[in-house]
Amino acid sequence: MPAHRPQESGRRATALLILAVVVVTVVDATTGPELHISAFMGIAPLYAALRCSFRQTLLVGAVFVVCLTYVDLFTVPDWAPASRAVGIFGAYLVAVFSLVLCRTRLQREALHERTSLVADTVQRAMLRELPLSAGPVEAYGFYVSAQEGARVGGDIYEAIETPHGLRLMIGDVQGKGMPAIGAGLEVLASFREAAHYQESLESVAGRMEKALTRYNTRSVEQGTDERFVTALLMEFRGPAGLAQGRVLSCGHIPYYLVRGGRVYERRDGEGGLPLGLGALSDEPRRSVRVRPEPEDWVVLCTDGVTEARGTDGAFYPLAERLAGWTDLEPPELARTLRADLERFTGGELLDDATVLVVRRTPTAAQLSMARAAAA
Repeated sequence: MPAHRPQESGRRATALLILAVVVVTVVDATTGPELHISAFMGIAPLYAALRCSFRQTLLVGAVFVVCLTYVDLFTVPDWAPASRAVGIFGAYLVAVFSLVLCRTRLQREALHERTSLVADTVQRAMLRELPLSAGPVEAYGFYVSAQEGARVGGDIYEAIETPHGLRLMIGDVQGKGMPAIGAGLEVLASFREAAHYQESLESVAGRMEKALTRYNTRSVEQGTDERFVTALLMEFRGPAGLAQGRVLSCGHIPYYLVRGGRVYERRDGEGGLPLGLGALSDEPRRSVRVRPEPEDWVVLCTDGVTEARGTDGAFYPLAERLAGWTDLEPPELARTLRADLERFTGGELLDDATVLVVRRTPTAAQLSMARAAAA
């Protein structure tokens, strides 16, 4: 919302409050002492304290004091001097209290704004803003936290260009709230480090597993629950960065491949346990090879999307929706998908929801097609 909107709203409220006080004062002055309603207008400066600036509240309070003083001095002739003094003192007291209330509110709002700015900066450092750009690919999409007011939650994602090729990751932490954020940060930081130095996706997943295990050990010592994380890792190497690839799933939901205007649900690399549960099986996690084509799109998501329920209890039909939107460009597809998801759920998401629409950059795609034609 533009910054001038609250100021305009405050000016309108100030004008209306002053008008109300003046009108009530005129009514009191013209109807005689039998009707004395201006005393109830103490609500005007109190309302201003909650909605207006300090100067605007001061103005409303001053008009209220002047008007009530006039009423007490000139429109109620049968009042004793003591009664008049009490009435005027009460008006001053209400005005002063309104100013104190306004000042306290403004200080709290300033503190909240500073705290929110710090929290927002920390969250941005943890989870990069979309769209992402890494080497020959770009990733559009959205991330919606189920926790009101939070920029991040239990979903994580990243795209990094490394000496071992382009590496992508999307993950979903069990649970919500601060414990989920802590576990997600641990896994995300581990991926960012391991992706640069580990030769294989299996080794990257192993480092992420160890990081989460250490986090869970600390959590148990502090009396909180352990967490596990589902994750999908992708790696692309070769000319133009995407000639060949590998996929490794750590208990994550399938991804979607958009090729030639058709949508395919892909379960490549499935079978591995979620991170944090690897010790439950002796079977190692194994990646599988995939061969992307120049114009392929990949759509990654978390179960906050596929398990989102509509008002009738039905799950969100992501594959069906994607099939109808294959002609959209990635930025428009991401916006359309987010708006449709919000309509479908009535704005009531029960879990964090993340979607990444990944494709080659136009330059990389043209280079890849030219090399394929030359071959």
